[in-house]
Amino acid sequence: MIKKTILPFGFLLCLGIVSFGQTTPPTSPAPNAPSAVKPNPNAPELTFEETSFDFATLQKGDECSHEFKFKNTGKEPLILSNCQASCGCTTPSCPKEPIAAGASGIIKVKYDSNRVGVFSKTVTVTSNAKNSPVTLSIKGKIDGPAQDEAFPGKNNSGMGQ
Repeated sequence: MIKKTILPFGFLLCLGIVSFGQTTPPTSPAPNAPSAVKPNPNAPELTFEETSFDFATLQKGDECSHEFKFKNTGKEPLILSNCQASCGCTTPSCPKEPIAAGASGIIKVKYDSNRVGVFSKTVTVTSNAKNSPVTLSIKGKIDGPAQDEAFPGKNNSGMGQ
């Protein structure tokens, strides 16, 4: 009889402890904390002449680079902290020095044109600008002979000679 009473009671006790352990107390804001962070009206702003470029069709090995021109249209210096390509076949070059308010700069993006086929790649530009990050994109098509051999100079048929 005692086992029949203690077992269900123990089960209900464990269930109650577990269910109360899942709630979190409501948080209240710190007494002197501002209710919302106000954006800096003087912050730099990254304004590009264009954010995408189409190379159309190029031949394998052709020069495949484009310069994206931008201007700091804010009131404070612009600092580009990172220019990250979507893959290793695309290489961005970004200015390292701060860009003064009203000054201009260039981000050069180069694509490896030894890769035959259609491509569409992006570069993400991260900065202290109020409109950060900005995504630049390039696309195009590289024509050229297809690579038939996985290992040039080797017999790839799978059969010996």
